Amino acid sequence: MRDYHIAVIPGDGIGQEVTPEGVRVLDAVGELTSAYKMRYEYFPWGCEYYLKTGRMMAEDGLKILRDFDAIYFGAVGFPSVPDHISLRGLRLPICQGFEQYVCQRPSFLLPGIKSPLADKKPGDIDFVVIRENTEGEYAGAGGRAHRGLPIEVAVETSVFTRVGVERVIRYAYQLARTRRKKLVNATKSNAQQHSLTFWDEIFVEVGKEFPDVQTERVLIDALAARFVLRPESLDVVVASNLFGDILTDLGGAICGSLGVAASGNINPEREYPSMFEPVHGSAPDIFGKGIANPIAMIWCGAMMLEWLGEKPAADLILRAIQAVTAEGKALTPDLGGTAKTRDVTDAIIAQARRIAARV
Repeated sequence: MRDYHIAVIPGDGIGQEVTPEGVRVLDAVGELTSAYKMRYEYFPWGCEYYLKTGRMMAEDGLKILRDFDAIYFGAVGFPSVPDHISLRGLRLPICQGFEQYVCQRPSFLLPGIKSPLADKKPGDIDFVVIRENTEGEYAGAGGRAHRGLPIEVAVETSVFTRVGVERVIRYAYQLARTRRKKLVNATKSNAQQHSLTFWDEIFVEVGKEFPDVQTERVLIDALAARFVLRPESLDVVVASNLFGDILTDLGGAICGSLGVAASGNINPEREYPSMFEPVHGSAPDIFGKGIANPIAMIWCGAMMLEWLGEKPAADLILRAIQAVTAEGKALTPDLGGTAKTRDVTDAIIAQARRIAARV
Protein backbone atom coordinates (compact mmCIF):
# COMPACT_ATOMS: atom_id res chain seq x y z
CA MET A 1 0.00 0.00 0.00
CA ARG A 2 1.42 3.33 -1.07
CA ASP A 3 1.45 6.31 1.25
CA TYR A 4 0.83 9.86 0.02
CA HIS A 5 1.33 13.14 1.86
CA ILE A 6 -1.38 15.56 0.71
CA ALA A 7 -1.64 19.27 1.52
CA VAL A 8 -5.30 20.25 1.94
CA ILE A 9 -6.34 23.90 1.54
CA PRO A 10 -10.14 24.17 1.88
CA GLY A 11 -9.94 27.94 1.33
CA ASP A 12 -13.11 30.00 1.19
CA GLY A 13 -16.87 29.63 0.93
CA ILE A 14 -18.10 26.27 -0.28
CA GLY A 15 -14.50 25.15 -0.59
CA GLN A 16 -14.79 24.53 3.16
CA GLU A 17 -17.90 22.39 2.57
CA VAL A 18 -16.90 20.27 -0.42
CA THR A 19 -13.28 19.58 0.57
CA PRO A 20 -14.20 17.27 3.49
CA GLU A 21 -16.50 15.37 1.13
CA GLY A 22 -13.68 14.84 -1.33
CA VAL A 23 -11.47 13.59 1.49
CA ARG A 24 -14.18 11.14 2.56
CA VAL A 25 -14.26 9.63 -0.92
CA LEU A 26 -10.48 9.46 -1.21
CA ASP A 27 -10.28 7.61 2.09
CA ALA A 28 -13.14 5.25 1.28
CA VAL A 29 -11.68 4.31 -2.10
CA GLY A 30 -8.24 3.84 -0.54
CA GLU A 31 -9.78 1.27 1.80
CA LEU A 32 -11.78 -0.39 -0.96
CA THR A 33 -8.80 -0.83 -3.27
CA SER A 34 -6.13 -1.37 -0.57
CA ALA A 35 -3.89 0.58 -2.95
CA TYR A 36 -2.98 3.70 -0.98
CA LYS A 37 -3.34 5.64 2.23
CA MET A 38 -3.51 9.43 2.40
CA ARG A 39 -1.81 11.48 5.11
CA TYR A 40 -3.37 14.93 5.13
CA GLU A 41 -2.04 18.18 6.47
CA TYR A 42 -4.52 21.04 6.58
CA PHE A 43 -3.77 24.73 6.03
CA PRO A 44 -6.25 27.50 6.99
CA TRP A 45 -5.18 29.87 4.23
CA GLY A 46 -7.72 32.06 2.46
CA CYS A 47 -9.77 35.20 3.06
CA GLU A 48 -10.38 34.56 6.77
CA TYR A 49 -6.64 34.09 7.20
CA TYR A 50 -6.05 37.33 5.32
CA LEU A 51 -8.38 39.32 7.58
CA LYS A 52 -6.44 38.04 10.59
CA THR A 53 -2.88 38.28 9.24
CA GLY A 54 -2.87 40.57 6.18
CA ARG A 55 -1.72 37.64 3.99
CA MET A 56 -3.66 35.04 2.03
CA MET A 57 -1.11 32.36 2.93
CA ALA A 58 1.89 32.01 5.17
CA GLU A 59 4.93 34.00 4.07
CA ASP A 60 6.87 30.77 3.57
CA GLY A 61 3.84 28.97 2.11
CA LEU A 62 5.59 27.66 -1.00
CA LYS A 63 8.44 26.29 1.07
CA ILE A 64 5.90 24.54 3.31
CA LEU A 65 4.07 22.99 0.36
CA ARG A 66 7.16 22.06 -1.66
CA ASP A 67 7.60 18.48 -0.43
CA PHE A 68 3.99 17.30 -0.53
CA ASP A 69 2.95 14.72 -3.12
CA ALA A 70 0.00 16.89 -4.21
CA ILE A 71 -2.22 19.76 -3.14
CA TYR A 72 -5.99 19.37 -2.73
CA PHE A 73 -7.52 22.83 -3.00
CA GLY A 74 -11.11 23.93 -2.36
CA ALA A 75 -11.74 27.50 -3.52
CA VAL A 76 -10.46 31.04 -3.10
CA GLY A 77 -12.30 34.34 -2.82
CA PHE A 78 -15.01 35.90 -0.67
CA PRO A 79 -16.75 39.30 -0.65
CA SER A 80 -14.80 40.30 2.47
CA VAL A 81 -11.57 40.57 0.43
CA PRO A 82 -11.12 42.16 -3.04
CA ASP A 83 -10.82 39.47 -5.71
CA HIS A 84 -7.48 40.66 -7.07
CA ILE A 85 -6.00 40.27 -3.58
CA SER A 86 -7.46 36.84 -2.88
CA LEU A 87 -6.52 35.36 -6.25
CA ARG A 88 -3.05 36.87 -6.41
CA GLY A 89 -2.36 36.07 -2.79
CA LEU A 90 -3.03 32.33 -2.87
CA ARG A 91 -3.87 30.42 -6.04
CA LEU A 92 -1.65 32.28 -8.49
CA PRO A 93 1.50 32.18 -6.31
CA ILE A 94 1.10 28.41 -6.04
CA CYS A 95 0.48 27.88 -9.76
CA GLN A 96 3.30 30.18 -10.82
CA GLY A 97 5.74 29.31 -8.04
CA PHE A 98 5.41 25.57 -8.68
CA GLU A 99 5.48 25.83 -12.50
CA GLN A 100 1.98 24.38 -12.75
CA TYR A 101 1.86 25.62 -16.31
CA VAL A 102 -0.88 23.23 -17.44
CA CYS A 103 -4.43 23.72 -16.23
CA GLN A 104 -6.28 20.63 -17.43
CA ARG A 105 -10.07 20.89 -17.37
CA PRO A 106 -12.31 18.10 -18.71
CA SER A 107 -15.84 18.76 -19.93
CA PHE A 108 -17.91 15.58 -19.86
CA LEU A 109 -21.69 15.28 -19.85
CA LEU A 110 -22.49 12.80 -17.11
CA PRO A 111 -25.31 10.27 -17.58
CA GLY A 112 -28.59 11.46 -16.15
CA ILE A 113 -27.58 15.13 -16.26
CA LYS A 114 -29.54 17.40 -18.56
CA SER A 115 -27.45 19.78 -20.62
CA PRO A 116 -28.97 23.20 -21.36
CA LEU A 117 -28.19 22.36 -24.98
CA ALA A 118 -31.13 20.68 -26.67
CA ASP A 119 -30.87 16.95 -27.43
CA LYS A 120 -27.32 16.50 -26.11
CA LYS A 121 -26.71 13.16 -24.44
CA PRO A 122 -23.73 11.50 -22.72
CA GLY A 123 -21.00 11.01 -25.27
CA ASP A 124 -21.88 14.15 -27.19
CA ILE A 125 -19.84 16.37 -24.85
CA ASP A 126 -16.45 14.90 -24.03
CA PHE A 127 -13.48 17.21 -24.47
CA VAL A 128 -10.57 18.67 -22.51
CA VAL A 129 -9.34 22.25 -22.41
CA ILE A 130 -5.64 22.77 -21.75
CA ARG A 131 -5.18 26.26 -20.37
CA GLU A 132 -1.78 27.92 -20.13
CA ASN A 133 -1.53 28.57 -16.41
CA THR A 134 1.47 30.70 -15.44
CA GLU A 135 1.78 33.67 -17.79
CA GLY A 136 -0.28 35.26 -20.58
CA GLU A 137 -2.97 37.63 -19.41
CA TYR A 138 -2.49 36.69 -15.73
CA ALA A 139 1.21 37.49 -15.57
CA GLY A 140 0.55 40.63 -13.54
CA ALA A 141 2.81 42.88 -15.62
CA GLY A 142 1.70 46.50 -15.59
CA GLY A 143 0.59 49.18 -13.18
CA ARG A 144 -1.35 52.38 -12.57
CA ALA A 145 -0.19 55.98 -12.51
CA HIS A 146 -1.74 59.35 -11.57
CA ARG A 147 -4.35 57.67 -9.37
CA GLY A 148 -7.48 59.67 -8.83
CA LEU A 149 -6.60 62.31 -11.41
CA PRO A 150 -8.26 62.90 -14.78
CA ILE A 151 -5.07 61.66 -16.45
CA GLU A 152 -5.06 58.36 -14.53
CA VAL A 153 -3.81 55.44 -16.61
CA ALA A 154 -3.84 51.67 -16.11
CA VAL A 155 -1.61 49.30 -18.10
CA GLU A 156 -1.94 45.52 -18.06
CA THR A 157 0.53 43.69 -20.29
CA SER A 158 0.11 40.09 -21.35
CA VAL A 159 3.34 38.10 -21.27
CA PHE A 160 3.93 35.29 -23.77
CA THR A 161 7.33 33.59 -23.75
CA ARG A 162 8.53 31.01 -26.24
CA VAL A 163 9.23 28.56 -23.42
CA GLY A 164 5.82 29.13 -21.84
CA VAL A 165 3.82 28.82 -25.03
CA GLU A 166 5.76 25.92 -26.47
CA ARG A 167 5.57 23.71 -23.39
CA VAL A 168 1.81 24.01 -22.91
CA ILE A 169 1.11 23.48 -26.60
CA ARG A 170 3.33 20.39 -26.66
CA TYR A 171 1.43 19.00 -23.66
CA ALA A 172 -1.85 19.54 -25.53
CA TYR A 173 -0.55 17.72 -28.60
CA GLN A 174 0.60 14.84 -26.43
CA LEU A 175 -2.79 14.61 -24.76
CA ALA A 176 -4.62 14.74 -28.11
CA ARG A 177 -2.48 11.85 -29.29
CA THR A 178 -3.87 9.71 -26.42
CA ARG A 179 -7.48 10.66 -27.22
CA ARG A 180 -9.12 11.18 -30.62
CA LYS A 181 -6.13 12.95 -32.16
CA LYS A 182 -7.93 16.26 -32.73
CA LEU A 183 -6.57 19.54 -31.40
CA VAL A 184 -8.09 23.03 -31.64
CA ASN A 185 -5.90 26.09 -31.16
CA ALA A 186 -7.90 28.91 -29.53
CA THR A 187 -6.59 32.24 -30.75
CA LYS A 188 -7.45 35.85 -31.57
CA SER A 189 -4.45 36.63 -33.74
CA ASN A 190 -6.52 38.78 -36.08
CA ALA A 191 -6.74 41.37 -33.28
CA GLN A 192 -3.75 40.58 -31.05
CA GLN A 193 -1.19 40.86 -33.78
CA HIS A 194 1.94 40.33 -31.68
CA SER A 195 1.21 37.90 -28.83
CA LEU A 196 -1.22 35.55 -30.54
CA THR A 197 0.45 35.48 -33.93
CA PHE A 198 3.48 34.37 -31.89
CA TRP A 199 1.27 31.74 -30.22
CA ASP A 200 -0.06 30.55 -33.61
CA GLU A 201 3.42 30.27 -35.09
CA ILE A 202 4.59 28.10 -32.20
CA PHE A 203 1.46 25.95 -32.51
CA VAL A 204 2.42 25.19 -36.12
CA GLU A 205 6.08 24.59 -35.26
CA VAL A 206 5.29 22.12 -32.46
CA GLY A 207 2.69 20.44 -34.66
CA LYS A 208 5.43 19.20 -36.97
CA GLU A 209 6.33 16.72 -34.22
CA PHE A 210 2.77 15.34 -34.25
CA PRO A 211 1.79 14.66 -37.87
CA ASP A 212 -0.89 12.21 -36.71
CA VAL A 213 -2.86 14.92 -34.85
CA GLN A 214 -5.51 16.81 -36.83
CA THR A 215 -5.41 20.54 -36.01
CA GLU A 216 -7.59 23.63 -36.39
CA ARG A 217 -6.96 27.30 -35.64
CA VAL A 218 -10.20 28.89 -34.41
CA LEU A 219 -10.78 32.47 -33.29
CA ILE A 220 -11.97 32.62 -29.69
CA ASP A 221 -15.33 34.22 -30.46
CA ALA A 222 -16.14 31.57 -33.07
CA LEU A 223 -14.90 28.87 -30.70
CA ALA A 224 -17.17 30.07 -27.89
CA ALA A 225 -20.09 29.72 -30.28
CA ARG A 226 -18.90 26.26 -31.28
CA PHE A 227 -18.88 25.17 -27.63
CA VAL A 228 -22.61 25.77 -27.72
CA LEU A 229 -23.48 24.77 -31.28
CA ARG A 230 -21.18 21.79 -31.91
CA PRO A 231 -19.47 20.59 -28.71
CA GLU A 232 -19.34 17.06 -30.09
CA SER A 233 -16.79 18.29 -32.66
CA LEU A 234 -14.23 19.04 -29.91
CA ASP A 235 -11.59 16.75 -28.46
CA VAL A 236 -8.69 18.79 -27.02
CA VAL A 237 -8.54 22.59 -27.01
CA VAL A 238 -5.41 24.57 -26.09
CA ALA A 239 -5.78 28.18 -25.02
CA SER A 240 -4.05 31.07 -23.31
CA ASN A 241 -4.62 31.73 -19.62
CA LEU A 242 -7.59 34.09 -20.01
CA PHE A 243 -9.22 32.33 -22.95
CA GLY A 244 -8.90 28.95 -21.23
CA ASP A 245 -10.44 30.34 -18.06
CA ILE A 246 -13.48 31.69 -19.87
CA LEU A 247 -13.98 28.68 -22.14
CA THR A 248 -13.92 26.20 -19.26
CA ASP A 249 -16.71 27.98 -17.38
CA LEU A 250 -18.72 27.64 -20.57
CA GLY A 251 -17.67 23.98 -20.76
CA GLY A 252 -18.99 23.37 -17.25
CA ALA A 253 -22.24 25.17 -18.03
CA ILE A 254 -23.04 23.08 -21.10
CA CYS A 255 -22.41 19.95 -19.00
CA GLY A 256 -25.20 20.99 -16.66
CA SER A 257 -23.44 22.88 -13.87
CA LEU A 258 -20.13 24.32 -12.76
CA GLY A 259 -20.63 22.00 -9.81
CA VAL A 260 -19.37 19.10 -11.93
CA ALA A 261 -16.34 20.86 -13.44
CA ALA A 262 -12.99 19.61 -12.17
CA SER A 263 -9.46 20.78 -12.91
CA GLY A 264 -5.83 20.03 -12.26
CA ASN A 265 -2.97 22.53 -12.14
CA ILE A 266 -0.15 20.36 -13.41
CA ASN A 267 3.61 20.50 -13.28
CA PRO A 268 4.30 17.85 -15.97
CA GLU A 269 7.96 17.46 -15.02
CA ARG A 270 6.94 16.60 -11.42
CA GLU A 271 9.60 18.89 -10.02
CA TYR A 272 6.92 20.45 -7.80
CA PRO A 273 3.59 19.22 -6.45
CA SER A 274 0.55 19.62 -8.67
CA MET A 275 -2.71 21.08 -7.34
CA PHE A 276 -6.25 19.87 -7.94
CA GLU A 277 -9.28 22.15 -7.52
CA PRO A 278 -12.87 22.45 -8.72
CA VAL A 279 -13.66 25.14 -11.27
CA HIS A 280 -16.73 26.48 -9.45
CA GLY A 281 -15.07 28.83 -6.97
CA SER A 282 -16.32 29.77 -3.51
CA ALA A 283 -20.02 30.46 -4.35
CA PRO A 284 -20.74 32.76 -1.39
CA ASP A 285 -24.42 32.89 -2.35
CA ILE A 286 -24.95 29.27 -1.22
CA PHE A 287 -22.22 29.00 1.40
CA GLY A 288 -23.54 27.60 4.67
CA LYS A 289 -26.71 26.09 3.18
CA GLY A 290 -25.31 22.57 2.83
CA ILE A 291 -26.36 22.30 -0.82
CA ALA A 292 -23.02 22.75 -2.62
CA ASN A 293 -22.39 20.10 -5.25
CA PRO A 294 -19.38 17.98 -4.19
CA ILE A 295 -18.99 16.17 -7.52
CA ALA A 296 -16.36 18.55 -8.93
CA MET A 297 -14.26 18.25 -5.77
CA ILE A 298 -14.61 14.48 -5.76
CA TRP A 299 -13.71 14.35 -9.46
CA CYS A 300 -10.62 16.44 -8.65
CA GLY A 301 -9.68 13.72 -6.19
CA ALA A 302 -9.88 11.20 -9.03
CA MET A 303 -7.67 13.43 -11.19
CA MET A 304 -5.18 13.66 -8.33
CA LEU A 305 -5.16 9.89 -7.91
CA GLU A 306 -4.54 9.34 -11.62
CA TRP A 307 -1.68 11.85 -11.50
CA LEU A 308 -0.20 9.95 -8.54
CA GLY A 309 -0.36 6.71 -10.52
CA GLU A 310 -3.51 5.25 -8.95
CA LYS A 311 -5.58 4.96 -12.11
CA PRO A 312 -7.76 1.99 -11.02
CA ALA A 313 -8.81 3.95 -7.92
CA ALA A 314 -9.44 7.06 -10.04
CA ASP A 315 -11.56 5.04 -12.46
CA LEU A 316 -13.57 3.63 -9.56
CA ILE A 317 -14.46 7.15 -8.39
CA LEU A 318 -15.52 8.23 -11.87
CA ARG A 319 -17.64 5.12 -12.32
CA ALA A 320 -19.29 5.77 -8.96
CA ILE A 321 -20.03 9.39 -9.87
CA GLN A 322 -21.60 8.29 -13.16
CA ALA A 323 -23.69 5.64 -11.40
CA VAL A 324 -25.06 8.24 -8.98
CA THR A 325 -25.94 10.78 -11.66
CA ALA A 326 -27.48 8.11 -13.88
CA GLU A 327 -29.70 6.99 -11.00
CA GLY A 328 -30.78 10.59 -10.46
CA LYS A 329 -31.79 10.27 -6.80
CA ALA A 330 -28.90 12.10 -5.09
CA LEU A 331 -28.53 15.35 -7.00
CA THR A 332 -28.01 18.82 -5.53
CA PRO A 333 -30.24 21.77 -6.55
CA ASP A 334 -27.86 22.97 -9.27
CA LEU A 335 -28.62 19.69 -11.06
CA GLY A 336 -32.34 19.86 -10.43
CA GLY A 337 -32.40 17.73 -7.28
CA THR A 338 -32.98 18.30 -3.57
CA ALA A 339 -30.04 16.40 -2.07
CA LYS A 340 -27.66 17.91 0.45
CA THR A 341 -23.91 17.96 -0.09
CA ARG A 342 -23.33 15.04 2.26
CA ASP A 343 -26.10 12.97 0.66
CA VAL A 344 -24.31 13.04 -2.69
CA THR A 345 -21.04 11.93 -1.12
CA ASP A 346 -22.80 9.10 0.73
CA ALA A 347 -24.33 7.93 -2.54
CA ILE A 348 -20.99 8.02 -4.38
CA ILE A 349 -19.26 6.03 -1.64
CA ALA A 350 -22.11 3.49 -1.63
CA GLN A 351 -21.84 3.08 -5.40
CA ALA A 352 -18.05 2.71 -5.17
CA ARG A 353 -18.56 -0.12 -2.67
CA ARG A 354 -21.05 -1.85 -4.97
CA ILE A 355 -18.75 -1.55 -7.98
CA ALA A 356 -15.71 -2.75 -6.03
CA ALA A 357 -17.65 -5.75 -4.73
CA ARG A 358 -18.44 -6.84 -8.29
CA VAL A 359 -14.82 -6.68 -9.48
